[in-house]
Amino acid sequence: MTGATDPADLTATELLDAYRSGTLSPVEATGAVLARIGAADPHLNAFCLVDADRALDAARAATERWRRGEPAGLLDGVPVSIKDVLLTKGWPTLRGSTTIDPHQTWDEDAPGVARLREHGAVLVGKTTTPEFAWKGVTDNPLTGVTRNPWDPARTPGGSSGGAAAAVAAGMAPLALGTDGGGSVRIPAAFTGTFTLKPTYGLVPHHPASPFGTLSHVGPMARSVADAALLLDVAAGFDSRDWSALPPPAVPFAGAAPRDLAGLRIAYSPALGYARVDPEVAALVAEAVATLAELGAGVEQADPGFADPIAEFEVLWFAGAAKVVEHLDAGQRARLDPGLREVCERGARLSAGDYLDATARRVELGRTMGRFHERYDALVTPTLPITAFEAGRETPGGRPGERWASWTPFTYPFNMTQQPAASVPCGWTDGGLPVGLQVVGPRHADALVMAVCRALEEARPWRDRRPPLAGAAAGR
Repeated sequence: MTGATDPADLTATELLDAYRSGTLSPVEATGAVLARIGAADPHLNAFCLVDADRALDAARAATERWRRGEPAGLLDGVPVSIKDVLLTKGWPTLRGSTTIDPHQTWDEDAPGVARLREHGAVLVGKTTTPEFAWKGVTDNPLTGVTRNPWDPARTPGGSSGGAAAAVAAGMAPLALGTDGGGSVRIPAAFTGTFTLKPTYGLVPHHPASPFGTLSHVGPMARSVADAALLLDVAAGFDSRDWSALPPPAVPFAGAAPRDLAGLRIAYSPALGYARVDPEVAALVAEAVATLAELGAGVEQADPGFADPIAEFEVLWFAGAAKVVEHLDAGQRARLDPGLREVCERGARLSAGDYLDATARRVELGRTMGRFHERYDALVTPTLPITAFEAGRETPGGRPGERWASWTPFTYPFNMTQQPAASVPCGWTDGGLPVGLQVVGPRHADALVMAVCRALEEARPWRDRRPPLAGAAAGR
């Protein structure tokens, strides 16, 4: 490492290059990340658990492997955080709830976490989530409110809000999150970071989510290359997940940059039903114009489906009811009040209601399948708004009592199980990030990331850091 760059501000790819050259060690990088957590997290509340001793032990082992020229894997010595809904051996997984006993045996890793260990990653801690990951912002009865590094008065989104805040603020360059209705894309858009919700099954999930096949596991990072590297590690078959896909034939991180010439891209400013804030719409339109300048054939076109929010909420509320069905009355009384309400609504649903929603989901998937016969990718805003006040489920001035009412672009593509990324596309005059969503056909994860990488190279964002990250680094 040269100059005054804080290692906490380096990407995973840059850290690995420094390890290879011997200019930086995993111990130094991990120490810098832990220092950044100590400086920034009291303002953000992104972590519910930090294990400095265990992280430094792992970093020392990685440093010795690099010294011998024998790195353990693709992420040896790179600090990573884990969303606190994913099992992590030796650490409690409390899911933001007071109803889970931390004093039990925690002896199993989720598939993605196990793969991170195999590849030598340094696990620094677990990041906050709303209770049982039920909503699109991050606050819970156990650890309180998580905040946005761009403006701590605002939410980072959710449910992977702690993960996104950690990445944005330099409290580990990589995070593993989950997405059941937008839960990696919402916070990525609100924090100016990159993420991909992969094709369902590409990253195995165990235990199975109570939200069923809506829930995906995905990488969160400050660059497309970093996310591709994390996806290469986390993807692949695991026998504990009956729906797990085989590993991809070609690594995502090794793919050559793609020329966008000839690529058919549909641009849908509102999916035919959403209301988008003008400043968000303008920044998204500028990014779409860049894709056209790069050679893509861009055409304004809607996929042609009506807002499936009613059907999504049937599936989501039913899953929420399943989450808490084992709790007694006293435990239910301690739940997030909003979660308790949707669980009560979910418990009143019938099997017929669920099957009707599933039938709509199937039809939505068929519609998108046909749409992608004409278009290689679909681009939309990730969200119609920028980050709003922390501690609220919904922003003021918009209709709808539940979080999905302000996330109209994300949840449809959990229903269809398609890959969907959020890539930063600009900042408002007030300094808040805006995200562009790129959606591809099922199994076209590499194509989605290629589009995002082309936009990243044409409109770089990584060097624009939140004020809180700069203050924590002493700049």
